[in-house]
Amino acid sequence: MGRLQDRVCVITGAGGGMGLTAARMFAQEGAKIALFEVNEQSGLAAAAEIVELGGEAAFFPCNVADEQSVQTAVGMAVERFGTVDVLYNNAGIMPAADGSVIDTTVEVWDQVMDVNVKGTFLMCKHVIPHMVQQGSGSIINIASFVAFMGCSVPQDAYTASKGAIVSLTRSLAIQFRPYGVRSNAICPGPIETPLLTEWLLKDEEAKLLRLNRQPSGRFGRPEDIVNSAIYLASDESDWTNGAILNIDGGITCNYF
Repeated sequence: MGRLQDRVCVITGAGGGMGLTAARMFAQEGAKIALFEVNEQSGLAAAAEIVELGGEAAFFPCNVADEQSVQTAVGMAVERFGTVDVLYNNAGIMPAADGSVIDTTVEVWDQVMDVNVKGTFLMCKHVIPHMVQQGSGSIINIASFVAFMGCSVPQDAYTASKGAIVSLTRSLAIQFRPYGVRSNAICPGPIETPLLTEWLLKDEEAKLLRLNRQPSGRFGRPEDIVNSAIYLASDESDWTNGAILNIDGGITCNYF
């Protein structure tokens, strides 16, 4: 028996990066995976991979920034699996055009907020009532270590969006724990995903500059984050609520 045996887990942005790793690892622990993904090709491929490996999974097309899309996808997932036990709000964007507030366009700012903040809000809005009705559930929101640290090479929209997720998580934790629903956030440090690789790892000088501040001597891997998420999704974390877990190799502790 896996740690998540027969639990229905909705994972957003599950077609690639950390979301796909979460889908694979949750399935290995016995979870039934509802893959929410805006890219139909990657979503279908991810679901097919999990099924081929002996897991149970289904793809649901979803643009987390659009309420009708979210409402439809949640409804289809509940119809397919009967319930939702875990919501893993993983979907997020970090555009290259996101910089300082003085040079970021309103369009880029709104795009980041729509996906990262409104997307988390909409998923919670339409999933939590199902959890309250059954008297149990776990919300796992992916924030970031940048919610607590400034940066001389800023990404202000992304930073602000992740700070909002931290605050929202704490509010959800207080509101819904009396109804059996726990809410926690994970704040990853720099993780080797396609998002980070495209932005940073191609530049060796920039890579070394950041590794010099990382006590662990390496960037994180998706598995480092998902292992914490499995704990939060399981009964092991029954008394963990409103926690903001910095899984960052120690970078937020580093003064200089």
